[in-house]
Amino acid sequence: MVQRLLGSTVKNVAVEEGIAGASAGAPPPYLALGHLYFESVDAFQRAWAPHAAQIVGDVPNYTNSEPTIQISIVRI
Repeated sequence: MVQRLLGSTVKNVAVEEGIAGASAGAPPPYLALGHLYFESVDAFQRAWAPHAAQIVGDVPNYTNSEPTIQISIVRI
């Protein structure tokens, strides 16, 4: 749904499932991480704003965890 709504503005997508923490037997700090790649923060904001409520509103269909959004620059 996210890819469909944000369209070609999304350059790449990655989804991770947490399986363990750093210490032996420790639970993962995050259950899942989703990465969306855009050309710029501006491109993200333009694509995200019209669909934010629909996307965030769908989160409870998958988890009862509160999502966190972080904007980063990929350096490598």
